[in-house]
Amino acid sequence: MMLRALLNDHEGATIVEFAIVLPMFMVLLLSILDIGQMVYGKSVLTGAVHRAARSSATETRNFAEADASVLAAIRPVLPGVTIKPTRTSYYDFSDIGRPEKWNDTNGNSRCDANEVYTDENRNGQWDEDVGKQGSESSANDVVIYRVTASFDPVFKVPFLPSRWSNRTLTATAVVKNQPFGNQTDYGSTAGSCP
Repeated sequence: MMLRALLNDHEGATIVEFAIVLPMFMVLLLSILDIGQMVYGKSVLTGAVHRAARSSATETRNFAEADASVLAAIRPVLPGVTIKPTRTSYYDFSDIGRPEKWNDTNGNSRCDANEVYTDENRNGQWDEDVGKQGSESSANDVVIYRVTASFDPVFKVPFLPSRWSNRTLTATAVVKNQPFGNQTDYGSTAGSCP
């Protein structure tokens, strides 16, 4: 009789069900918050990068101020964030991703074996990308401004320690500098590949 009464008693079932469902619910909830923070952070970062790129395309540009404005915009969304900005400038849109010109005598699509190249970006070596790194852009140059933001997630997903690690978001903007002066042409010095 006591066994039958115990089998028919359902008074603790809700607590047991809650204990089974709670971990899954918490993982789901924290995952949604984590993804939401990343999506919102990406949106804010993209907007800040576009604004900074536009302000950097003028004659009175200040790259340090532009980078600081990106950091100031993204810091409230991603606490503890660090940014790494890069700028690559090209003479024209058609030059983006183009290697420096060279005489590929052995046909292997690499500059080697003492093949002659033209140092178009004036850095003393052959490059697979003709773009000039840094803040060396001139009037009318096309500039690719890329910012990589690294941060620790605010919402740490339980049971998934690999998701707690440092994350990165990247945003890119492409602008053409205003014609505030004469555009510097590519260099024409010849060099020899190792």
